[in-house]
Amino acid sequence: MISHPITTEDNLYEQDFCLWIKATAQQLKEGKFNQIDIPNLVEEIESMGRSEKRELKNRLIVLLMHLLKWEYQPEKRSQSWRSTIAEQRICIESLLEDSPSLQPLILEVFDNCYEKACQKAADETGIKLNFFPKESPFTLEETLKGSFVDE
Repeated sequence: MISHPITTEDNLYEQDFCLWIKATAQQLKEGKFNQIDIPNLVEEIESMGRSEKRELKNRLIVLLMHLLKWEYQPEKRSQSWRSTIAEQRICIESLLEDSPSLQPLILEVFDNCYEKACQKAADETGIKLNFFPKESPFTLEETLKGSFVDE
């Protein structure tokens, strides 16, 4: 329990972020809305949304990169690649289950994520960037739900 009311004057947000979170949660539970550090609370809530979007994009890039490596370097396929593909699919599915409002975002960022995945795949494999198709050879559905047909 916090011993004194926490206000923006206390500057707790900058001094001890975890304590600020605890204090803010307590203030919300107790209905002490006039004591809540509203500007920083709003900033953190907006940041959480950006973080979820960033995680979705990053996981999609990693997934597409590994699918490219799987497709264009069949002789180097490994259990590690298979595992990474499965892990990214599971994490993306979980993100979309937790935040269905991200579903339109995945469509919106797919092409850009594919471009970044091509760059990363080229860097990791030594395959020239222009070797990869300009547009993804995988549909969004194949990317998220595909299976391994051959090895």
